[in-house]
Amino acid sequence: MAVKNFVSIISILLILSWLIFMVPSSQGKEDPLSSEVLSHAGESYRAVDDPAYVSYDQALRTCLADRIKKEFGAVLDPKTYSGFDLLEIEALLKCKKADEPVEDFLKGFPKHR
Repeated sequence: MAVKNFVSIISILLILSWLIFMVPSSQGKEDPLSSEVLSHAGESYRAVDDPAYVSYDQALRTCLADRIKKEFGAVLDPKTYSGFDLLEIEALLKCKKADEPVEDFLKGFPKHR
């Protein structure tokens, strides 16, 4: 009985210590724009014309366009693509080969104005 309690306590301590060391390393990669996007976390919106949703979508578009420019060198206008399109474009660009042009990946996305 004492051995089971000891193993349980050690297991819990290992998990807690892992969490303590892993959380700060994931939070350190945050840039100012993504904190603006994260400020909307947990919110719900009534419609796409809800001012809070418009603010969130604009922050998301700007953040993603800047991240794509920084990581892949592709300059995308945040007003041209939806936030969800930019998320998908970023995911596709992560999978593309080095010699493939970015324009080939952008053909499948409708442009919004």
